[in-house]
Amino acid sequence: MNLNNQEALNPMGTEPIKKLLLKFSIPCIISMLVSALYNIVDQIFIGQGVGYLGNAATSVAFPLVIIALALSLMIGDGGGAFFSLKIGEDDKDATEHIVGNVVSMLVIAGVALAVISSIFLKDILVMFGATEAIMPYAVSYTRIIAIGLPFAMFGTGFNSVIRADGNPKYAAISMLSGAILNTVLDPIFIFVFKMGVEGAAIATIIGQIVSAVLAFLYLKKFNNITFSFKSLRLKWEICKTTMLFGISSLITQLSIAVVAICTNNVLTKYGAVSVYGKEIPLSVFGIVTKVNQIVLSILLGIAVGAQPIYGFNYGAGKLERVKETYKVALTGAVIISLVGVFFFEVFPQQIINIFGAGDALYNEFAVMYFRIFLVFCTLNAVQIVCTIFFQAVGQSANAAILSLSRQIIFYLPFLFILPKFVGIKGALYAGPIADTLAFVLSAIFMTIKWKQMNREIAKKANTEEAVLEELANEVCAEA
Repeated sequence: MNLNNQEALNPMGTEPIKKLLLKFSIPCIISMLVSALYNIVDQIFIGQGVGYLGNAATSVAFPLVIIALALSLMIGDGGGAFFSLKIGEDDKDATEHIVGNVVSMLVIAGVALAVISSIFLKDILVMFGATEAIMPYAVSYTRIIAIGLPFAMFGTGFNSVIRADGNPKYAAISMLSGAILNTVLDPIFIFVFKMGVEGAAIATIIGQIVSAVLAFLYLKKFNNITFSFKSLRLKWEICKTTMLFGISSLITQLSIAVVAICTNNVLTKYGAVSVYGKEIPLSVFGIVTKVNQIVLSILLGIAVGAQPIYGFNYGAGKLERVKETYKVALTGAVIISLVGVFFFEVFPQQIINIFGAGDALYNEFAVMYFRIFLVFCTLNAVQIVCTIFFQAVGQSANAAILSLSRQIIFYLPFLFILPKFVGIKGALYAGPIADTLAFVLSAIFMTIKWKQMNREIAKKANTEEAVLEELANEVCAEA
């Protein structure tokens, strides 16, 4: 099959962009939301059944979960983007080996992280900001979560490849099945069996095992390849390219983990010398982060849902469709983020109450955190869409820089500097400042790329016009 026939048969090269984006984004959003809900559901039931110290324990464990997510998305998103490009190029052999190598990489990374985190558990939790009061809860919760990391990483990472294969519904069902089971088991283990944070962790890994098994079963259902176990043998070039394609996903998530670790420690340090104490800021940070994950999951779902459309059409040279996909994805992301800002600014107390009751100081700090820290998350939406765009078209350096910009380049310096002058509130103001600066950088990068694509489109049009003119001249000469 030649490239033109491949384009004609593949709907990503022909169907309306809005229809395609809905097809890929909605299941992707569900998958992202499900991943976020694992942590949110735990925090809700722990807050209601254990209290804010239990919530603080999940905040301390959160960076480890994000590190696992970072590795799984680097492999999964990178493999999915690489897979999409090779489908567009009609390279059957490469696509099969990409899938096999993604499976092997996910299994190896998951087992390695589980072993390391189990051996050095207490040291890791201290580094993540656990206080003496929180440590017993954090150890009980995180020790169990670590056991489930290989399943969590495989289920999350491989679903990116399933979406790239053109089956986002299966990916969503895989993730949703585990999340529903987790939601059902959480209250049973916490309230009926009185297992506290350990019950929440057990419910989580049971759900993750179910999702991983369903993802593994897809190996015999692929649309674009026939899977064989010989493709599991690692090939350095495939592994390297997969990781390069997924590097921005890795950096995005690792930066979240680094930010969480640094923020935990800054809040503990400056909370200790404020009226709020150490544990209230730590607990609230976990709630704000995980509620914001709901919005971020939708934004990432839209952006990642567009990734195979970008990849196929960019590989096929259909740049007008690439541009149209970006416009539609950006519009959707901005609208969703504005809705999020509305709820964060108008109903922060109502959101906080979902995670359990607190005293006046707890509520005061929580409302302040929501209203200051998340006020400019619409600007963050632009950065997310731009980052995934550059990842999808193979410009990993630009994607990596944008991934670093919000969290590492801009947020962390202000996180450490501002509290020295304005106390614990400085950690809150660092968020909107970073959102603004990352937005400016994203706009600059995207403007340059947009102009480049316009030049390529114009050059192609001129070439086609010249060919048509030459053919017309030949016809006239023959006549």
